[in-house]
Amino acid sequence: MCHLDTPRTGSSSTERLVPGVSRVLILVAEDFVPFRQWICSTLEKSTELQVVCEVSDGLEAVQKAEELKPDLILLDIGLPTLNGIEAARQIRNISAKSKIIFLTQESSADVVEEALSVGALGYVVKTRAGSELLAAVESVILEKQFISI
Repeated sequence: MCHLDTPRTGSSSTERLVPGVSRVLILVAEDFVPFRQWICSTLEKSTELQVVCEVSDGLEAVQKAEELKPDLILLDIGLPTLNGIEAARQIRNISAKSKIIFLTQESSADVVEEALSVGALGYVVKTRAGSELLAAVESVILEKQFISI
């Protein structure tokens, strides 16, 4: 589901996450629908964050990244069709300015290292997303690395 022209509704908050940033367009790639919905509602509590597309597999994430060139992409690693790490490799080639945060259940050091080696600036373990997702987004928007493990 992609909606580039129309902001999602449901958030009445006017809280700004990053002062001076007007709007950050975000692609969310997560195959578990309830968690994806939670991600989107959490992000859009900040007025400058706009989820423009939600996808459920890695191949579609690559296609939509190429089409939309979002500012930020949240990727699960365990995506069907094409895993998040391989999707990130491809996205780096087609939408180099898009910043990537992995939001995943994988927490082994090897996986974190591989995720960062493909160009991600952020890595958030799903069990810590409630307390760290917005902090990770803020850091990555400001081009600072954020890792939670």
